[in-house]
Amino acid sequence: MKILVINCGSSSLKYQLLEMSNENLLAKGLVERIGDKGSSITHEKTGLSEKFKSVAPMNSHREAISHVISALTDEEHGVVLSMNEINAVGHRVVHAGENYAGSVMITAEVIKVLEDCVELAPLHNPPNLLGIHACVELMPNTPMVAVFDTAFHQTMPPEAYIYAIPFGYYQKYGIRKYGFHGTSHKYVAERAADIMGVNLNDMKIITCHLGNGASVSAIKRGKCIDTSMGFTPLEGLVMGTRSGDLDPAIVSYISKKENLSLSDVIDKLNKESGVLGISGVSSDFRDLEIAVGEGNKRAGLALKVFAHKVRFYIGAYIAEMNGVDALVFTAGIGENDINMRDIICSELGNLGIKLDLIKNKVKGKETIISRDDSRVTIMMIPTNEELMIARDTYALAK
Repeated sequence: MKILVINCGSSSLKYQLLEMSNENLLAKGLVERIGDKGSSITHEKTGLSEKFKSVAPMNSHREAISHVISALTDEEHGVVLSMNEINAVGHRVVHAGENYAGSVMITAEVIKVLEDCVELAPLHNPPNLLGIHACVELMPNTPMVAVFDTAFHQTMPPEAYIYAIPFGYYQKYGIRKYGFHGTSHKYVAERAADIMGVNLNDMKIITCHLGNGASVSAIKRGKCIDTSMGFTPLEGLVMGTRSGDLDPAIVSYISKKENLSLSDVIDKLNKESGVLGISGVSSDFRDLEIAVGEGNKRAGLALKVFAHKVRFYIGAYIAEMNGVDALVFTAGIGENDINMRDIICSELGNLGIKLDLIKNKVKGKETIISRDDSRVTIMMIPTNEELMIARDTYALAK
C-alpha cells in the first residue's frame, strides 16, 4: 500500500510518498512560495542523486498539489504511473481541540471540527484545511486521514491540562493546555522502547523535541501525562523566537510602556523573543555558538537560558513520574547540537542522567549516548513525523 503524506504550511507544502509494506520512502519534496513570485517545487526520488527543481506559478494549494501529482507521476522523476496507485493520503493537522485523541478518517464532520478549531490555531489549521480540500478535489476517490499534533497529548490528566483561571473559561472556550509536536514525541518514544527492547507500556520516558520550536513531554506507560507547550505553542521552553513561560502580567506591562496593542505584544513574544530576543544575534543555534566563540556574552546567555529551561522541565517530569528510564533528544537541535546536549545533561548527574562525552559526538544518527553507569538511558533519535503519519494513515485506510 502506498501512502502520500502532506504537510501544508501557509506558503509551503512538504510531501513524502511511502510504500508501507516495507516502510520504504519512494519520493519526497517541498513546494515553496505558494501564492507568491518565484514559487517552485523541489522533488527527490529515492535512489537518484540529483534533485529535480521546477519554478512555476502556483497561486493556490490546489495548484501546488497538482504539481506534486505531476512530479510523482513524471516519466523520468516519478515513482508511480498514476495517482490510482496511491491508496490513501495522510494530512498533518495541528489542532483538533479536545475532539480527537487519535488519527481519524476525514469526513465532512471532521472538516467542520477542524474549521471550528481555526481560532485555536489560526496560523496552522487554515493551510492544513486548504491542503485537505485540494486533495479531496484532485483525488476524490482516495481515502484521506487527519493526523493531529495535539492528539497524543489528549491522555494528559486534568490536573496537568487545566489552568488555574475561572473554570468557565475552560467550559465556554476550551482554554486549557493542549500541547504540540505530539507526532514527534510519540514516534521517538516508540523508537526508544524498541531500541532498549522494553515494552513501551513498562517505561517512563522524557522526550525533548528541540528545534526552533521546542517542547518536552513526560510519557508514562506509553501515554503522555504532561507536556511543556500549552494552549498555544508559545508556552513552555525558551525557543528560537518564542519567549516560552513568563509572568502573564508582562504582556499588559509592555503594552502600556511601549504603547502597543495586546496582539502586537503577543506577536513580539512569538517572533522577536526566545534566544533571538536575548542574544540580539539570531534564532539559529549555530549562529549563536559562533557568536559565543567571538566573545558575545549575550549569545552565551541565550544558550544558558535555553538549557536551564530544558533541565527545569526534565527535573519536573522526573518528579511527576517518580523516576525515568530514558531521556530522548530529537529534532534539529536535539539531533545535531552536541554542545547543547552536553550543557543540558551536565547538571543532571544526581538524577541518574550521565552523558558519555565520546558517544555524544554524533549528529543525526540513532544512538545511545549515556555512560555505562548512567541509571537513565540517554538517546539521540532523529524524528520521523512523516513516517508516523503514514503509519496512522495505513492503519486506518487498510
